[in-house]
Amino acid sequence: MLFDPQKLLLIAGPCSLENERVCRAVAETLVELQRTRPELNLVFKGSFDKANRTSLAGARGTGIDSGLALLAMVKRDYGFPVLTDVHEIAQVEAVAAVCDVVQIPAFLCRQTDLLLAAAATGRIVNVKKGQFLSPQEMVHVTGKLREGRAREIWQTERGTTFGYQNLVVDMRSFAIMRQNGFPTVFDATHAVQLPGAGGGKSSGQREFVAPLAKAALAAGAEGLFIETHPDPANAISDGPNMIALADLPALIDGCLAVWRAVR
Repeated sequence: MLFDPQKLLLIAGPCSLENERVCRAVAETLVELQRTRPELNLVFKGSFDKANRTSLAGARGTGIDSGLALLAMVKRDYGFPVLTDVHEIAQVEAVAAVCDVVQIPAFLCRQTDLLLAAAATGRIVNVKKGQFLSPQEMVHVTGKLREGRAREIWQTERGTTFGYQNLVVDMRSFAIMRQNGFPTVFDATHAVQLPGAGGGKSSGQREFVAPLAKAALAAGAEGLFIETHPDPANAISDGPNMIALADLPALIDGCLAVWRAVR
């Protein structure tokens, strides 16, 4: 079992894997975080394909072969478990051969065959709650994974559609979803996304990542999902809601303070 209730689960990495330089920069910062903050249980994340871009002009990423090679490099050179998302059943086997955690994106959380394929790999499955779902409905999503005999299940809250081009986080979600019997993670950076609000791409409000992350931990979240990049302004995706890598340690220290107080 990778989840440890005695530690704060932190899933962190760039939105898109982009290249080796970005992956190594992020991984080196995470290594130092892990060394100096033993209460963290770290998983490196990165996407090889941003398959749900707002427009066709949006950058998609490295592709599966190059992306999995980068994740394998991070795992080999830095010792982190690694996570990436799948969008099609055909991707699941190759991803499971490299990754410790297979992630189901929010938009695909009700795709039964994709959920069952991920469950059958024997890998941990992290499923994000769709922006269109209530927290009460996640029992059916995790139920599919349970029926598929998933080895370990994590569930992630990433906000709910609130009017046009906005999301809101219902802090009751963590108490409600915890009743499903699986660890609940808060996706702090996607929760501040403004979908489609950037003129053919998403925008975001990273200034709200810290207060929402702390509030989620106070409300019972058992892990955080935080995307980070050395230079968010020049990232190929989700720059406005990613945390600058230099700012990550201070953010995590504030979150750990809340996590300790709640425990």
